[in-house]
Amino acid sequence: MPRFGKRILAPRDGITAARLRAPGGSATHAQRDDPVPASVGEWLAEVVLPRTLGREQAFGAIPIGPAYFTGPGELTDQEGRRVALEDPLIPGGFYVFHKPVLPERRVPFEVRIVHEDADLLVVDKPHFLASTPNGLFVRECVVTRLRVERGEDDLVAIHRLDRVTAGLLALSRRPSTRGAYQRMFQERGMRKTYRALALLPDGWREGDPLPLGAERGEEVVYRSRLVKRDGQRQVEEVPGPDNAVTGIRLLRTFAHAGRRVAEFRLAPYTGKTHQLRVHMNALGLPLMGDPVYPVDTDPDPYDFSHELQLLAAELAFRDPFTGAERRFASGLALDAARA
Repeated sequence: MPRFGKRILAPRDGITAARLRAPGGSATHAQRDDPVPASVGEWLAEVVLPRTLGREQAFGAIPIGPAYFTGPGELTDQEGRRVALEDPLIPGGFYVFHKPVLPERRVPFEVRIVHEDADLLVVDKPHFLASTPNGLFVRECVVTRLRVERGEDDLVAIHRLDRVTAGLLALSRRPSTRGAYQRMFQERGMRKTYRALALLPDGWREGDPLPLGAERGEEVVYRSRLVKRDGQRQVEEVPGPDNAVTGIRLLRTFAHAGRRVAEFRLAPYTGKTHQLRVHMNALGLPLMGDPVYPVDTDPDPYDFSHELQLLAAELAFRDPFTGAERRFASGLALDAARA
């Protein structure tokens, strides 16, 4: 029987093992009707390497062939057995292995612990550090770092922040309670609020109008339809039913470098990629330090000179086990001079 709810292969250096599924079998999946190779080695050589791992860019000069999987990759079947290249392939079976991971330059910013208990770890994520393994950053992300530093292979992020956004990130520490916290987030039971800095239009003066009447200091709501297209970093607004809703409240304005800057409280009532950044840009109030909106500058991921002025400032939710209201506040701050 497949061990779907159990870890088959423990993380290595804090990095979760990758999972593959063989073609065939009786269960419904994308490759169920594909031919089933006779052996594990044949499957790796003819299917996995050319069709799946052949698209990966992160292996660099590391040579990877079928022997890698059963050697350093520790290829293991769904029952926890190490397999050999000559073993017959289990139709529809799950296999896990450790991908080769290149060395990475350290992102020179630290994660700060805001709260910890038996079930949760809440941290302040710095700008430029990814939340979870993603693309170029596998070792240099919050989850991998904390797994290694704390010796906690069970740490999993309950939600995500963009790499260039700073602030509060919640992580689950125990598989036995993780599902309840993940469901709470998926069902929008976790309330997140952000702080953001945006340049106001040239010549704007105190009392002048802002989009949606935001100059009054009351929350206004912006809605639109957002689409993320494959191969494109920018998220687009398109015609159609709304799927992204943001609450926007002006907190204050101040002078900086000869311009007026506004600090806003932003509440994402939906969770679309780049939602806050796209909505503020659509209103003519792009966030300071944003490398993608309104113009994608194709930033060097190791250029730390300009910080996006967007901070996940507060997390609040009713605990699914105790029913207690829980609230956390970031210890980080926005800084227009760093944009």
